[in-house]
Amino acid sequence: MTTAINIRPVPADVPKLPLLEISNLAVGYRGSDGFQRVVHEVCLLVRPGEVVALVGESGSGKTTTAQAVIGLLAENGRVEAGAVRLNGTDIAGWSQRQLDTIRGSRISLIPQDPTSSLNPVKTIGAQVAEVLQIHRQGSRAEIDARVIELLTRVGLSQPELRAKQYPHELSGGMRQRVLIAIAIALRPALIIADEPTSALDVTVQKRILDLIDELRREYGTAVLLVTHDLGVAADRANHIVVLKGGRIQEQGPTAEVLAFPRSEYTRKLLADAPSLGKARAVPRIRSPLISGSDDAIAVESLVQDFSIGGNREVFRAVDGVSFTVKRGTTHAIVGESGSGKTTTARSIVGFQKPTSGRILVDGIDVTILRGENLRQFRKTIQLVYQNPFASLDPRQTIFQIVEEPLLNFDPLPREDRAKKVHAILERVGLPQSVLARKPRALSGGQRQRVAIARALVLDPQVLVLDEAVSALDVTVQAQILALLDELQQALGLTYLFISHDLAVVRQISDTVSVLHNGRQVDSGPVEDVFLRPGSSYTRELISAIPGQRGIGQH
Repeated sequence: MTTAINIRPVPADVPKLPLLEISNLAVGYRGSDGFQRVVHEVCLLVRPGEVVALVGESGSGKTTTAQAVIGLLAENGRVEAGAVRLNGTDIAGWSQRQLDTIRGSRISLIPQDPTSSLNPVKTIGAQVAEVLQIHRQGSRAEIDARVIELLTRVGLSQPELRAKQYPHELSGGMRQRVLIAIAIALRPALIIADEPTSALDVTVQKRILDLIDELRREYGTAVLLVTHDLGVAADRANHIVVLKGGRIQEQGPTAEVLAFPRSEYTRKLLADAPSLGKARAVPRIRSPLISGSDDAIAVESLVQDFSIGGNREVFRAVDGVSFTVKRGTTHAIVGESGSGKTTTARSIVGFQKPTSGRILVDGIDVTILRGENLRQFRKTIQLVYQNPFASLDPRQTIFQIVEEPLLNFDPLPREDRAKKVHAILERVGLPQSVLARKPRALSGGQRQRVAIARALVLDPQVLVLDEAVSALDVTVQAQILALLDELQQALGLTYLFISHDLAVVRQISDTVSVLHNGRQVDSGPVEDVFLRPGSSYTRELISAIPGQRGIGQH
């Protein structure tokens, strides 16, 4: 049996009764050594029309808490104690069949990853229609019309065309809008948004969050927002709940938590969040180990074309990009997906020959290198990838991973290699005890330190960091950024930092190039570009950085 959920306007002077009430919730997972509790005595309220943000690092229990609300825990998970009341009815013990009657209609989910959340072999229209069919929301013609209405409502261009397309034919932002269309199809009272924008560029993220806000105001829907991004929580939530180790550290009105955090953990999260900390920070004064006018990287009129289709059609990914990077400094390349930033980086590293233009790295013209000369050049410049979970060989030990580059270039005696591996591991702040382990035994932050150690073991002059901190939680991200700064100061390294996170870019970079559709639309010292952007696109990027609404504006 289910309970009716009716959203009616509530007079301003009458407190709204909670739509969702979680009381003393405890959740555990069955492992090889029995059940392990990961959520402990969580209590929170969500009222109609309100956004409550669950924030914390990976492993804090925020996603598990959200999954327990909608009954989508993994097979080995279970609610061990506590209540989950929806409009006063405890649904914590409901069967899956009972929960199916309210999923979509009264409570719905916007999942994190639009790529894995949509069926690749079903059209967009069929997937939006499915929730309407399950809940018998009209005839075939009425459902088809409602699908087009929903796709239009979430801002998809050419909705009739989109309905006939498959997920792979849509961008990440468009796929996320489809998931929102599915979530709002039956106008539920509560939407659980689980990291709904973490995989999206900053401008797309803003548009998606604006859309959720608009729908919330229009329908009176409540939102339980799961996020590790305190900037997003600061901008969008009425109430923040801070989790660590499955326990609530503190909770309260957003402005109050931001201005007067009570727990040490919350204070650390706020200090580590670039988008919240930057407004209070003084721009850093750089003193590179190597001074002067020496350029470590010089890119001149770079053009990169790719052939597409079978009719010799050409796509220009990079169009006339030029910039220089002083030795011992950090230059950032920023832009949305498809802007050409990673293509530019791959050309600089020598992974692809440019269509035209010139690239000098440490005085070497990369564009004319071939064979052994190109291979040896790779000692000068090394790449650190975005995802430390995918960039390390799971079959190798940490020692083997860090040692491997030494075996590829003029092999040293075994004893000398071991000394170098031990020394570089110490340099990146890892204990020697990890050397015998494999990547799966390390945390995300430890894995990225290993990836940095592997890149540094050849004593390169330049590191290319391709979204190297975007997959990390805010506190781990802050630790890696501090490590990179320390290494740059100690070793005189030059960094080329590829990122879509402008808050991080402003925190760590000396100079920046902004790319849009392959063209450079802004370039110069980072503070100049942020304070006096020359293009409307750069102004849009900067205005989309979360966390700028400021404390006290809720």
